[in-house]
Amino acid sequence: MLSLPATLTHEQAKGCVQQLTQALRAEAAQVVVDAAKLRHFDSSALAVLLELRRECARAGKRFAVQGLPSRLMDLAKLYGISGLLPSA
Repeated sequence: MLSLPATLTHEQAKGCVQQLTQALRAEAAQVVVDAAKLRHFDSSALAVLLELRRECARAGKRFAVQGLPSRLMDLAKLYGISGLLPSA
């Protein structure tokens, strides 16, 4: 299982994507991203999740998210992308 950090804003997004993309290569056919630690975030957190989803698709792996904070889910709904972030 992969985990998002407590803080994920524009400043941390690039490094977070790089780190998690490397880690997902070692994951099995199902990649679950745990977002429960997220406390301080902006829309960059959604961009990170979408990039991880794309990487999973390229690798032929299923993608799911657990522990998504309600504020971030509300933002995903506002942007019309909540369906791209399936629950684990």
